[in-house]
Amino acid sequence: MARVENPSQVLEALIFASAGPATIGQIRRVLTRLKPARIAELVQEINRSLEETGRPYEIAEVAGGYQFRTRADLGPLLQSAQPERKLRLSRPALETLSVVAYKQPLTRAEIENLRCVDCGAVLKGLLERDLVRIVGRRDAPGRPALYGTSATFLETFGLGSLGDLPELREIAALDELEGTPLDAALGAAAELDADGGDEDGAEPGEEPAHAPEPPEDGATL
Repeated sequence: MARVENPSQVLEALIFASAGPATIGQIRRVLTRLKPARIAELVQEINRSLEETGRPYEIAEVAGGYQFRTRADLGPLLQSAQPERKLRLSRPALETLSVVAYKQPLTRAEIENLRCVDCGAVLKGLLERDLVRIVGRRDAPGRPALYGTSATFLETFGLGSLGDLPELREIAALDELEGTPLDAALGAAAELDADGGDEDGAEPGEEPAHAPEPPEDGATL
């Protein structure tokens, strides 16, 4: 391997070229001598340089890695320039996703017990969109699947890890989201590109509910 003369430059190139968030492990395959703490320092230095030179993007810590994203203040401008059709999650999907995010891992029966409705179709849709994944099996009769959120969930909501979720001591009154910590969590939800399915993203037989506006820094470089 060629000698690395400028670790900061190489780090920036690795993050720029990565198809998704560049993880510490991926970065250290090239920059083998850099500790995670030093990588974080270099990211901060790069961001300071980008800010000083007025660049329209920055490096964000997302889904356990680093990714270039446009600056938050440019979000409205980018959205107006890209008026393509978006797919929004239905209210039942948002509620189910929130239950999984805060209570994971849990089974379908446990999700339905919290929501008091059948969640089969909603869970299937979240699995297809890779926002939820099966993380294991419960040691119980029938070995029911355990559901948890995915890396795509973290990336979509702009979270570095599940620890970045707003505090929510209990999931209650899911039919009254406005003004709750749950509502704040969903406020960061990104709109998903529509590649098929219902235009409004509602589950069959359910009244569609528009997701909140996407985070302004949701665009990737």
